Amino acid sequence: MTRHILMAAAFVAAGLAAGCGGDSDPSTGPSGGGGGAGGGGGSTNTTTITITSSGVSPRDITVAVGSRVTFQNNDSRNHDMNSDPHPEHTLCSPELNVGFVQPNQSRQTLNLNTARVCTYHDHDQPSNTNLQGTIRIQ
Repeated sequence: MTRHILMAAAFVAAGLAAGCGGDSDPSTGPSGGGGGAGGGGGSTNTTTITITSSGVSPRDITVAVGSRVTFQNNDSRNHDMNSDPHPEHTLCSPELNVGFVQPNQSRQTLNLNTARVCTYHDHDQPSNTNLQGTIRIQ
């Protein structure tokens, strides 16, 4: 019986550890999709948003308060990433406004110290929904 209790405790501990999310190393890629219970809205726990010719990925992320987010430009053209609304960029300013990102370069936000929902876009293509996204700071 003690063995069953220990196995159950280990299972619960593993589940809690997996649910903590929040990779603090911005050099790592996406940590996988959330899914399951809790109504996460499809957001991903990562600190890197990749820009390609087809848009940003992932488009909806969740990060811990105090995190920074990296915009990695893997497209062949420049992008100018800023918070909404266009053209003021005041929703999550100045933290989220990374500005001009050249091909094969990355830019990082300031520390996102306030729990809130921030939306962003490419200033040069503000109506291109493929270059828009959401960062949930929790």
